[in-house]
Amino acid sequence: ALRGSGKRRRAGRRFPPAAMAAAGGMVPVLPGLFVGAAESCSSPEALSAAGVVAVLTVDAEEPPAVPGLRAMHVRARDEPGADLLSRLDECAAFLGAARAGGGAALVRCHAGVSRSVAVVAAYLMKTRGLGWEEALAAVSAAKPDARVNPGFQRQLQLYEAMGCAVDTSSVLYKRYRLEMLSQRFSEPQDLPQEVFAVDPTTVCQTLNTEVLYRCRKCRRALFRSSSILSHTEGVGPTAFAHKRLTDSSRLSGSGQEKCTSYFIEPVQWMEPALLGVMEGQLLCPKCTSKLGSFSWRGDQCSCGRWVTPAFQIHKSRVDEVRTLPLGNFQTAKS
Repeated sequence: ALRGSGKRRRAGRRFPPAAMAAAGGMVPVLPGLFVGAAESCSSPEALSAAGVVAVLTVDAEEPPAVPGLRAMHVRARDEPGADLLSRLDECAAFLGAARAGGGAALVRCHAGVSRSVAVVAAYLMKTRGLGWEEALAAVSAAKPDARVNPGFQRQLQLYEAMGCAVDTSSVLYKRYRLEMLSQRFSEPQDLPQEVFAVDPTTVCQTLNTEVLYRCRKCRRALFRSSSILSHTEGVGPTAFAHKRLTDSSRLSGSGQEKCTSYFIEPVQWMEPALLGVMEGQLLCPKCTSKLGSFSWRGDQCSCGRWVTPAFQIHKSRVDEVRTLPLGNFQTAKS
């Protein structure tokens, strides 16, 4: 698991004590930044007295607009599988714009203890340089009843690992997005297009820094190195007894490579095979030779690590093609 630094990165910060609760249920976390529950907007007088000019609501349903105030709504339930991470940069920009103009911003959710607290913690991480644990502690100091669910805590860890900026091209984010999808679908019938990497045959040029992987049989381009989702190497058989590897020599024997497959993000040519089923084979879209397999429930790498969900291409079925910086030559590696 990723861990916060546990150290303050900027000296001299002071956060308001829990006793400094404003009227209407709002609690100040920073000057010009409040956190609260749904009823925080029940008193226009209290909002005006606090200088609130913008309200960010994190809830399953969009609430009625508050007259005269800028509003932003993030649709999310207070469940570990709900996605806040993808919206954290937008939330920070919204809050920052309100405070930059001299006004105050309020972040609220139904109970004011989990979703709103997570968003405010992310804002502190991004603007004050705090680690995720330190940011949660800062909000909890102002609001002792804060109880952020484990799923949102993990998303804050990932946010810190990405440098407090949502990087959709990072392995961390791609794996997170796929894990969210695997929890939502029993048999996926429709997948968002942003989940799929671009089919390399639809792009004319590959960057010199990337490796292209082709079908060994027909040479059809299949995926790029940027689509590989690396994982921590396993040390032996793990859970899921029906899939366990019992031959320890496969895991550590004779200096052979432990990971015999590439685990990658879905590529556009895979889409027909993925819809309506939880697992199946991955075939070359040109010659139909077997390349590997997929499972939304996950599968075990030959190194022993369980990967969920799993889209694996056997290394023995593809060739690496590296573009040389000079000329138009390419080199293939088995």
